[in-house]
Parts: sequence; C-alpha cells; structure tokens
Amino acid sequence: MTYCVAMRLEAGLVFLSDSRTNAGVDQVSTFRKMTVFENPGDRMLVLMSAGNLSISQSVRQIIADRSAVGGRSIWTASTMDEAAQIVGEAVRTVYERDAKSLREFGIDFNVSLIFGGQIKGERCRLFQVYSAGNFIESHNENTYFQIGEAKYGKPIIDRVISTTTPLDEAAKCALISMDSTLRSNVSVGLPLDLLIYEADKFSVTRFVTIDEKNQYFHMIRTTWGKQLKAVFEGIDDPVWNAATDTSPNALSTMESRSQPVRVAPPAAIAAPNADPAPLQTLAEQNRPRQQH
Repeated sequence: MTYCVAMRLEAGLVFLSDSRTNAGVDQVSTFRKMTVFENPGDRMLVLMSAGNLSISQSVRQIIADRSAVGGRSIWTASTMDEAAQIVGEAVRTVYERDAKSLREFGIDFNVSLIFGGQIKGERCRLFQVYSAGNFIESHNENTYFQIGEAKYGKPIIDRVISTTTPLDEAAKCALISMDSTLRSNVSVGLPLDLLIYEADKFSVTRFVTIDEKNQYFHMIRTTWGKQLKAVFEGIDDPVWNAATDTSPNALSTMESRSQPVRVAPPAAIAAPNADPAPLQTLAEQNRPRQQH
C-alpha cells in the first residue's frame, strides 16, 4: 500500500509520496511512487500512483512510450485536461490488456493516480485519475487529493489547508499528514519524495527525498506528538449531569439525563431486588467521603 497527497494552491503545487509496497508481512519493498515529466520553460507534470504496483508501473511505461514516439502525448498536450485524458487512456489500455487475466487469478484491477502540474498558457491544475481512466479536477472547494491510506492524514489537511496557504506551510502540513499515516499504518513507509512547484516556473523548484535521518522530518515527528499531547492535556475533562448553567464543560445535564439500552437478564439468574445503580457525576465520584 502507499500514501500520496497533492495540494493545489494559489502559489503552486505540493506533492508528497511514500515508497512502501508490500505483498505480505515478509515481502516489503521500496518503490518510488512519484514520476516527473519536465520540459523546462514549457511544462512541469507530476504523476503519483497507489494500488497494484504492476498496474501502476505499466501505466507509467505506456505514458513514457507514447511520449517517446511522438504524436499525441503529455509532451504535446496543449492543456492539462488533455494531458489528464492521455493518462486516463493509458489506464484503460492496461485494463483492456491485463484485467481479465488478473481477474482469473483473483486480483482486482486496482490503481489510483494523482496527476498535476502546469503547461505554459494555463494555471496550475491537479487531477485524480481512477481505475476506469476517468478523472476529477481539484477546485477551490477541494484543494487537495489523497490516494492510498488516506484516512489517517486527512484531518490535519482539512483543518489547515486553503488556496491561500503558502507553499512551505503546505509542505509542513503534508509532512505532518504523512507522519500521522506512518504512525498508524505499517503499509506506509520511508523514504518519502517531496516536490514543491512554484507557479509559472515550468520546472521543479524544490525537491527532496526524506529518510529517517532527515533533520526536519525528525523534528516534525517529535514536535507534533508532544504538541498534540500538550493540547489534549490542556482541554478540561467532561462534567456529567451538571445543573443547568453551572458548568461550561457539561457533557450532560440534570435536565437531559439519558439511559443506555439495557437487556434484562433471564429471570432464573436475575439478582433479587437488583436495580441498576444510579448514574454518577464526576463530582460525586471525586467527592471525599464524610466520616461518621
């Protein structure tokens, strides 16, 4: 599995991918998931992949082969939309060639792609390409795409990223998103590829491969965990069954007590005269007992 994230901002684009692939706990390998198609001064395009590795490598090879023989290719496409169509056509070509054989061996045709960049004469654009070869484009309402193990790294992006976010701040957010994913899922792993593209440069402006020795990413991993714990500890515990308007942190109030759905035990084993214990408040639980 893998995790890739890309962000489209007013200032440019941010791409981040891991390099873990595995076919079981004893078959873990490293394959880079990011490919750059760059013609300085004319276009800068990035392709990232997740899913079945053989499928994604076949798609990338078809794109590269078509680029080499001339004609309609991502090197000659006049718009990013046309280039995304070419990527989608490559996915469908692999599907028509391999899907039936894979299905006979119980293997689903599973591939997801993020494709983005800028062609001269257009703004920066970002697309997500699906297994059917169809795609969607990022707009201001949704400034980023994720593929692979997306769920762990999504909350920080939703809270932080907007179209006006500066590139370095977006890169920091992407790395925190990746760190959250690395911590929660062993199918995602180092090294990482991080590419920052400044709008209208038409060439890669910043790129780094990040391993466990990278100073900044080590700081992110350490600091983010400490800061999260500090914020968590700074939030008050809930107050149960508080009187109305007596606590700003009431989880429940005296006027709105609720009960769980209870299943009564069989009559033969039910304890005599046993009634459910009253639900306590935190204040009752913590109140010192009076001496008699």
